[in-house]
Amino acid sequence: MVFWYNIESGEVEADEVKSKGENLMGPYDTEAEARDALATAAEKTEKWDEEDKAWEEKGWGSAADDGSC
Repeated sequence: MVFWYNIESGEVEADEVKSKGENLMGPYDTEAEARDALATAAEKTEKWDEEDKAWEEKGWGSAADDGSC
């Protein structure tokens, strides 16, 4: 069974009864993982922001900076 986190309602939903639409995060293997979806996303975003900052501090910039996109 898989689970989804509904960002609009703040509820965890099982796959069989999940809402339709863009307000779902997942799928997650466990109900606990789905319940922690926002915290997990925040942690990943913080990590990626730190990696981006380190990348830019090394002078490598982003692909968008060099006009290649």
